[in-house]
Amino acid sequence: MKKILLTNDDGVYSTGLKAAYDSVSDLGEIIVVAPSTQKSGVGRGISIFEPLRISRASMNGIKAYSVGGTPTDAVILGIFAVLKEKPDLVLSGFNVGENISTDTVTTSGTIGAALEAASYGIPSIAASIQVIDEGDKFDDHREYTYDFEVGIKFVNRIARNVLRRGLPDGVDLLNINIPRHATMDTEIEITRLAKKIFITGVEERHDPRGRPYYWINGELIRDAEEGTDVRAVMKKGHISITPLSLDSTARVDFKEIDALL
Repeated sequence: MKKILLTNDDGVYSTGLKAAYDSVSDLGEIIVVAPSTQKSGVGRGISIFEPLRISRASMNGIKAYSVGGTPTDAVILGIFAVLKEKPDLVLSGFNVGENISTDTVTTSGTIGAALEAASYGIPSIAASIQVIDEGDKFDDHREYTYDFEVGIKFVNRIARNVLRRGLPDGVDLLNINIPRHATMDTEIEITRLAKKIFITGVEERHDPRGRPYYWINGELIRDAEEGTDVRAVMKKGHISITPLSLDSTARVDFKEIDALL
């Protein structure tokens, strides 16, 4: 029987994690190992200066393992402490909030977990849903209300084929983003990463003693070049699938680097 490791960055009690479970529950044995709390924005961060604990948890009656660390920690412990072997597939999600552009791919804990799994040669999928209110991304998601039906059916189809065929050469993971109002008839685009989705800003405030502190914020970019994930999801309302690779080496003639030396 195929073994599928399931994780996320919204926490083990997120309704998105339960939806992800539902999307692959008929494809094999599902092992749920996820952070104990909300861990959005930690990227592929790993805990190397403190010990990690695993606790048993119940995700709507489903046995799960709760890790007091990052999504990457959850994947590592899931493989080496819980399963003690490589699973056939890792699914990270459903993340509450779209993960599109290089901005989010390099900061998302959801994608960080999938990248960690991919580094061991495990076919991996990261799945996210678009939100309208940006504040929803950072709330407690154990009671988040969303109709995951389209996402469940779509990820089931993709995961089934990945288990059967594997990923194409040069592809380490698939980054799936589903727009808020998607239906089973919503168009699907194979996309590349847009450069940005945030116009970064910094807001200065002052505490009661007059000392400054800062909030990093930013406005969303809602359009980008044709063929990018940002344009597909934000502008056109299409489902986006972006094939990603661990190899971040720039595709450049190395002689151009020689010229800098």
